[in-house]
Order: sequence, then C-alpha cells, then structure tokens
Amino acid sequence: QVQLVESGGGLVQAGGSLRLSCAAPGILFSGNVMDWYRQSPGKQRELVATITSGGGTNYADSVKGRFTISRDNAKNTVYLQMNSLKSEDTAVYYCSAFYLPNGMRYWGKGTLVTVSS
Repeated sequence: QVQLVESGGGLVQAGGSLRLSCAAPGILFSGNVMDWYRQSPGKQRELVATITSGGGTNYADSVKGRFTISRDNAKNTVYLQMNSLKSEDTAVYYCSAFYLPNGMRYWGKGTLVTVSS
C-alpha cells in the first residue's frame, strides 16, 4: 500500500513559523512532482505548492513569499516551510503525488495547522 506520511503540524501564533514534512515511498517520490494541498473547514481543498523532480517550484498566490517547498531526494521527503503564518492559513495540510504509470493521485492523511490570532 502506497503511503504518504505528513508531520510537523501544530498550533502556532500568527506571525510564527512551522515546517511540515512528508515522507513518501521511493516509487512515488523519485522523478515525480510532489504537491502540498490544504483544506480549511467549509472550503474546497486547494493546491498550495508544487515541486518538480528537478526542483522547480510553484505556489498559490496566497502563500507566495511566505511558504517554501523543498525536497530531499536522498530521503524521499518533501518539506513545506511556512513563515509569517496568518489565521487564514489554518487548515489540514496534505501531501500528494500523481503517479503517471497508473493514473492515480495519492494522498497522505494530513496534518493540522492551527494559527491563532
């Protein structure tokens, strides 16, 4: 069973920082685009950041300049460094990857980030 495992969520004050981690199996991580999504109560899940196998990145406008996605290919791990957190960043954050050979998107169980104002 393919598992993505997120960690690093928690409670932080507005203006603070958190770093999320996601460990993925090698077959899913190697050479693949990795994504971070988030979902707030009552809202649709949204794409937050993307990183290609070569390190190219893309961000949602709402997090540009505050969040940084990175990957450690030796550890099959993707990170999301979140700085200058705002109350509107409160959400469950999910790691995800689309596996082209079988056309399936895989998800972690999520990690909750709560930003208090």
